[in-house]
This record gives sequence, structure tokens and C-alpha cells, in this order.
Amino acid sequence: MAYLGNNVREYRYKLLNELMDRENLDAVAFASTEFFQFATNFQTDVTTWERPILCVVPRNGAPFVVLNELSTNNWRYAHEDGRLWVSDTSFYAEHPVLSNRMHLVHEWPEMVAEKLRSAGLGRARIGTDVGGGPLQKAFALLPEARPLMKTQEFRALRWVKHPEEIALMREIASLTDWLQDRYRESIRPGRLLMELDMMMGAELAQEAARRFPAQDVALLDLWSISGPPSAAPHGDGKRSGAILEKGHVMINLIIPRINGVVVENERTWFCGKPDTRQERFFEVALAANEAGIEAAVAGRPVSGIDAAAQAIIEKAGFGNYIMHRTGHGMGLLCHEYPGDMAFNHRALLENEVYSVEPGLYVYGLGGFRQDDTVVIGEKPEVLTRASKDLRSQTVL
Repeated sequence: MAYLGNNVREYRYKLLNELMDRENLDAVAFASTEFFQFATNFQTDVTTWERPILCVVPRNGAPFVVLNELSTNNWRYAHEDGRLWVSDTSFYAEHPVLSNRMHLVHEWPEMVAEKLRSAGLGRARIGTDVGGGPLQKAFALLPEARPLMKTQEFRALRWVKHPEEIALMREIASLTDWLQDRYRESIRPGRLLMELDMMMGAELAQEAARRFPAQDVALLDLWSISGPPSAAPHGDGKRSGAILEKGHVMINLIIPRINGVVVENERTWFCGKPDTRQERFFEVALAANEAGIEAAVAGRPVSGIDAAAQAIIEKAGFGNYIMHRTGHGMGLLCHEYPGDMAFNHRALLENEVYSVEPGLYVYGLGGFRQDDTVVIGEKPEVLTRASKDLRSQTVL
């Protein structure tokens, strides 16, 4: 599967142009890593608090970027591979040199103001994703320009995915399903959980190299929590030395990012036969997951996914064991927009992508959570297809 290509670029730039028309903007300026990536297809390699970046997309004219010199060769590699969506690039330096001098980091506002002015944007209405910081200082040098915060409007552009993004997510989900099967083969009493997860990470690296050679593969998260500590959704902070014990419930989490797109896959396991109480919590959590998926239909409310899952849990009398909403958007980020699933009542749009992960957390016993990545449509498409029934998830 190739990097996201020109079809995705044209789709996203069409969304940006339509937004500029609606908001009467002359340009948009992205200074955060995630929106920079959205507009350039470049996975940034700096933190913006110490090395500011900028991508400007004019309504009329070519987009341009400003990057730190640290990114020079990374940007060049991406350009040579044909991955980039912007060609006009300016770099600023970490420190002064005697020849081929560039602007220094403390001159970043002057450099940006100069770029905006030369692009005919010195008096423009420019939508931005951040306020304050170096970008505000740049606009202070252009008193006739008008920066306008449009963060919420920008976030809405990332709800609906292009078919190529969804196609890539399918491939990533298949990789996570493959790894869930490797977990099934490897679960046994007495294993150190960290050792198990690290071994699974090595397995994923080898399989990803086979399926996605020379691609941008990152493992954002891979961990397991077992027994009573799994009653804390993200664990108890004492993973070192934790052992998988017979009779324990175990939750594992797999979140890879490939070519700038993220998928999430979680399953609940039993190491040995569960008792009656464990079985009951497992079945209710699974039914809530499936009810949430069934509600992931275009035209129904976003909040309906959470409501459907909660209804199952409340009917079982387990409402006090809910600790979080049923899910969140998926895309460039693991926790993508929108993040307010439980109380967002707008209609779901076709080709939005969500995690559906209702959970039950029982102090002293453990956690129970199935998590799938789901595409909104007339019929929901579940991308993560690893088994999740009680028989499959019990390793004897």
C-alpha cells in the first residue's frame, strides 16, 4: 500500500478551499504538527514549542512551508519518494554559520512575516489553528493582516475520510488482527506481561516489514494489563514484574500508525477458564460493543453509539462500572476528532471512522473491554475483525 497520494491531497485541499470560501478567508496557516501533516503529508519530526513550523495554504496561490533545518534531509527523502504535497519550502537554522546563512530561530517571526508578505498575504484574512507563540509575533509584524482562530472548523475537516485512507486503515486493521492471533498463541500463566508485549512488538515489526516495506510504520501503543490492575483502564502504573496468572482476565491494546493513519484494536482475554462472574462481565461488555457498532449508521446521532452501548450495560445493572465514553474518532491521531461522542448529537456522516470501546471496570476483579475500529455507513464496516467471543478469548 503506497503513501497517501494526490487523490487524498485533492480531497483535503478541496475541503480547505470550501472552508476558505465559507469563512471568507484568503489563506489558512497551520502551526501544529497534526494540521501541518494534514496539509503536507509530512510526519513532522520536531516538537513545535522549541522548533516552530508552519504550512500556509492560500486560497489563490501555491502552498508553502517553514521548517527547522533539522528536518532538511527528512523532507528531502519524502520529496524524492513523491510523498509530499507541498514543494515551496524554507528552512531556518539552529545556530549561525559563516556561509549560506539562514534565519535563526529567534528570527522566525520576521521570516514568516516576510513569506506572507511576498505571497501577497500581508493584508489577508488568515485562518489559524493556534493562537499566541511565534505565529502571533509574526502577525504583529503585519498589522494589516487579520489572523482568525478556526480550530473547530479545521477539526471538522478531518471527520470524513477519503476512500484511500479507509483502504489503508483496512490493511492496518488486518495487521492488528494478525497480531491478536499471535497473542492467542503466546498467552500462558507465569509470563511477564512486559516480556509478552515486547515479543509481540517484535512479531509486529517483522510482519509490518513484509506487508509495508519501506513505509512509515510506528507502534504508538502496545500493552497488556491483567488481573485486578486491569480495572484501571490504563493500568495501575506498576507493569514492571507483572505476571499473567491463571484465572486472570487480560486486556491488550494494539495501536499502529502507518503512513500517517492510525487503527486501534483491543481484546479481552482469559488465561484459564473464567468464573461465572467474569463470564457475565465479559458477555455484557461484548454485547455493549456490538450494540455500539450497530448504531454506527450514517444519519443517526453521533451520541447514539455511546447511548446504545450504555443501554446494554445499564439493563444488566452494571452502570456503576462505566468509566469512559464508548469511543472517539480515528484518523491522523488515535484520539481523533470528534472526541465528544457521548454528547454530540449531530448526524453521523458516511466514512467517518470511530473506535467503539465500551468498558466495564470492577475493582478487585479486572476490566472487560472490546475495542473495534468502525467506518460509518448505511451499514457499519468493522475494520478490526479479530475474534472476540468468549470461547475464542479463553486460553486454556
